[in-house]
Amino acid sequence: MLTRFLEQMNTYFAGKGEIVEDVLCCFLAGGHVLLEDVPGVGKTTLARTFAGSLGLSFGRIQFTPDTMPGDVTGLSVYNMKTGEFTYREGAVMRNILLADELNRTSPKTQAALLEAMAESQVTVDGTKYPLPQPFMVIATQNPVSFTGTFPLPEAQLDRFMMRLSIGYPSEEEELRLARSFMEGRYEEEIRPVLELKDVLELKEKVNRVHISDAVMGYVQQIIARTRAGNGFSLGASPRALLQLLKAAQAKAFLGGRDFVKPDDVKKTVKNVLSHRLIPTTEMKLQKKKAEDLLDLMLLKISVPVE
Repeated sequence: MLTRFLEQMNTYFAGKGEIVEDVLCCFLAGGHVLLEDVPGVGKTTLARTFAGSLGLSFGRIQFTPDTMPGDVTGLSVYNMKTGEFTYREGAVMRNILLADELNRTSPKTQAALLEAMAESQVTVDGTKYPLPQPFMVIATQNPVSFTGTFPLPEAQLDRFMMRLSIGYPSEEEELRLARSFMEGRYEEEIRPVLELKDVLELKEKVNRVHISDAVMGYVQQIIARTRAGNGFSLGASPRALLQLLKAAQAKAFLGGRDFVKPDDVKKTVKNVLSHRLIPTTEMKLQKKKAEDLLDLMLLKISVPVE
């Protein structure tokens, strides 16, 4: 099933197989993705093609400074005929939600996504409304140095399982993209290669991937080390530990195994932890990023051998 999905994704989103696999890994693990990149590298195309290929409903909301929380969660509308309030769905009522340029809107509107991301529901006027399942947010943001942006607070960054960057395509892929666009290829309708029952079955298989006590202890050591200095002024949260375990399960499943190896943890650790960690002022002055510090820290932790 996944082979057909990956083949179609690579047809519409060529040259970025690693990014596609990371997004799929996050989806199967029940997480949300933050795509941080400059405009025009295909973030929207990736999200739309991903949802279409899985046969899931897709919604997109373009965040601007005047976007209101009700645009995201929905709102109660008064019906003059019945004299009652009825719920009008917001953009969040889709399987895959593209929250485009999330850091262009106000913190109040940004926070409207928190309940949906954590609990798969929204509360409007005291009434809870469950979201379609499965549910995933693919948020995009411009680099914070861009004009007119509101940096996401640490509490909100922690809700994203992974932060990814697509980057510019190679010269060969950029020319292929231009040729496909000129031939009208991207105007074709994306056909689903999976059904909802297939998607739910895949997610259930990921949940059954075994994690040994040794590997779980290895992950806990990584999280604990981020809190014990090692160049970080803010370490990883317990939520980060849980999401790193889930991401490792999905990575193992995509590798064709029903058990997690330490290598699965290593392959996902930077995508899961780097946006949650804040280097100390000294490390920033040395131009050390969280990814650099994680590489150094991992060298000091013994890898379990089973």
